[in-house]
Amino acid sequence: MVGWAIALHGGAGDIPIDLPEERRIPREIALRHCLDLGVSALKSGKPPLDVAELVVRELENHPDFNAGKGSVLTTQGTVEMEASIMEGKTKRCGAVSGLTTVVNPISLARLVMEKTPHIYLAFDAAEAFARAHGVETVDSSHFITPENVARLKQAKEFNRVQLDYTAPTPPKELENCGDSQIGTVGCVAVDSAGNLASATSTGGYVNKMVGRIGDTPVIGAGTYANHLCAVSATGKGEEIIRGTVARDVAALMDYKGLSLTEAAAYVVDQSVPRGSCGLVAVSAKGEVTMPFNTTGMFRACATEDGYSEIAIWPNN
Repeated sequence: MVGWAIALHGGAGDIPIDLPEERRIPREIALRHCLDLGVSALKSGKPPLDVAELVVRELENHPDFNAGKGSVLTTQGTVEMEASIMEGKTKRCGAVSGLTTVVNPISLARLVMEKTPHIYLAFDAAEAFARAHGVETVDSSHFITPENVARLKQAKEFNRVQLDYTAPTPPKELENCGDSQIGTVGCVAVDSAGNLASATSTGGYVNKMVGRIGDTPVIGAGTYANHLCAVSATGKGEEIIRGTVARDVAALMDYKGLSLTEAAAYVVDQSVPRGSCGLVAVSAKGEVTMPFNTTGMFRACATEDGYSEIAIWPNN
């Protein structure tokens, strides 16, 4: 028997070490709440797929993370949310993009997996599928928060895409900070029988082109699970897609015999540019790892042997 394990993230990026308490503490509280929720679900015997979906739904409902309620805005001031979910043992998976009214994109991704012969639905067709299956939807104005309106305004002032899920940056600082702040949410889980699952959800980039699709809904890039491990990535989507980040972790374990920690560290160090990626992963043996090559990553994990961690920056 192996032990259960869970890990989750709320995005990686250039998170300033002096992040104000009013922005740091609510996120830390949310990470603790979501971790406790996932641990309780695993202890009660819920399948990892249910646990991963449950935790990501909770993260989607938190306005301080870039997914669901907290999704950032496109060039046209709209939201286009995306998500994917995958079960390790069966490799069943589902993904969605271009959502504008669905409260919990991760649950729609699971419905695509379970109720269609397909893997990926997007835009109007995904919205229609949601309505046909009674998925909770709201007017798109529900997702447009004052903070994200401010982020979009600043990004437009500098004619740039802003990879931002934290605080709106004062214009002078914004001009100098580069494309450095990144946001997504995700969860990976394994039970004591070695069953694995991964789930990831995001709103994308501030000021992104309408129709842009990132790594989050791309199976093998932002999300992957098989019989060896489950991975959820966060960062610059285009780089994560190029590096096939999530799948590469599993491939290195499978073909090279690397441990979970070794495989994840190699991918984050070698497959993507520095400052562009972080990930959380668990193995079928109950191991957990959370590497990143950015300044920080909102993250949390717990294992059956009693280990628990909630952190933002390295070594804290």
